[in-house]
Amino acid sequence: MISLEALEVCVRRDLELTAHPRAKWLAPHAVGGEPALDVLVVGAGQSGLATGFALLRDKVENILLIDKAPRDMEGPWSTYARMPTLRSTKDQNGPDLGMPSLTFQAWFEAQWGAEAFVQLDLIPKGQWHDYLRWFRDITGLPVRNDTALRSLEPGLTDQGARCIKATSEDGHVFYARKVILATGQDGTGRWWMPSFVEKLPPAMRAHTCDHIDFESLRGRTVAVLGAGASAFDNAATALEHGAIVHLFCRRAEPMVVQPYRWLTFAGFMRHIGDMTDAWRWRILGYVLGMREGFPPATYDRVQAFSTFTMHVGAPWTNASVVDGRIRLDTLHGPFIADFAICGTGVVHDFAARPELSAFANRIARWSDRYTPPAAEESERLGGFPYLAPDYAFTERNPGEAPWLRDIHLFGIGATLSFGPSASSINAMTIAVPKLVAGITRGLFEADIESHWAALQAYDVKQVELDQQRLVRS
Repeated sequence: MISLEALEVCVRRDLELTAHPRAKWLAPHAVGGEPALDVLVVGAGQSGLATGFALLRDKVENILLIDKAPRDMEGPWSTYARMPTLRSTKDQNGPDLGMPSLTFQAWFEAQWGAEAFVQLDLIPKGQWHDYLRWFRDITGLPVRNDTALRSLEPGLTDQGARCIKATSEDGHVFYARKVILATGQDGTGRWWMPSFVEKLPPAMRAHTCDHIDFESLRGRTVAVLGAGASAFDNAATALEHGAIVHLFCRRAEPMVVQPYRWLTFAGFMRHIGDMTDAWRWRILGYVLGMREGFPPATYDRVQAFSTFTMHVGAPWTNASVVDGRIRLDTLHGPFIADFAICGTGVVHDFAARPELSAFANRIARWSDRYTPPAAEESERLGGFPYLAPDYAFTERNPGEAPWLRDIHLFGIGATLSFGPSASSINAMTIAVPKLVAGITRGLFEADIESHWAALQAYDVKQVELDQQRLVRS
């Protein structure tokens, strides 16, 4: 066993030993004389950190990560993630991108030993969050917290290259040649609940993504809509705080199969995005239609309480306030509750995102590019953004917004184009290099003329010839 301090020495040595090619290759750009970033990464959660690390490894060093959350509050781990452990296996590779000394296992064993890792079942979410904070610091990623993005618009650098003007809510302006949106679950839309639930007084309902005062629910009846992992997590948390919980599954049978377990193999994760639109729609539509099942530990967590009841085939059809309580209409009749929680996920609604709203109608959706067979039609799938091979947005109408190719989406909205890449720790070691290769290709291509000129001007001699010993004919 080595200490964490010794591990950090190993990390720095590994980074140095694998730094080839070391040459800096990006020329500086400016806007109005002020330096422009090569890449702005929006989001400093696990996807943003992994992407920033990969960029640094490719000598794209003029980057910045911004996050709306305060330091150490990025991502869901200390907010709305209400499960005790991750759902992925403990030996997964993620942000480390294949560097052994940067893995969660190396970090864990340096503090608690190899035997403790053997005894570990799943990774506690708090430890994963601590690991990500350590990863950020040891890799030296530049992050600016408390910075929410307000708008994106096109621009040009003083050198004539395309760039994006990104303005934060506090009015700070960043110019970047490429922007990566690593903005998580709702990065291309909004958290959704039925409109009749949304009309209830805010003090009587919440989405699983919201802050919920679970202690205030002690002794009260809580109704949860949804039967995915997050819905069960919130039901369990309410039960653990003394609530009486009824969970309503809209399907006739709950989903007990986890399709993401099947697709976690290199062929799928690396190449599903290379398949035809028809195959991507068919396969990923099937996976997304199954939804994400809940794991055994999550089910056991709620089953431990006699105050838990699960209703199947019971969607809510209406909601109203009657005598200070919530009346929920279901296919099985009315149900009375004190508080309602919706585990109903997100919808893709580009106009709901401040940074996308100004050009929401210019972004191509799958419905703009592909017409499925009648048996496979899906309005939900059609709303996903149709992305280029480098994760960039594409234009709904070619020629009207060419600068969209410099805004790259690395969030759950990429699922229909590339599979669960940006929304899966398991897929990071494949997805992040693919994304970053697309970024570096775009930067190189944009500067191809200057690279050509630099090559022609290159005159660094390896040796100095002895002119006196040369015989010239």
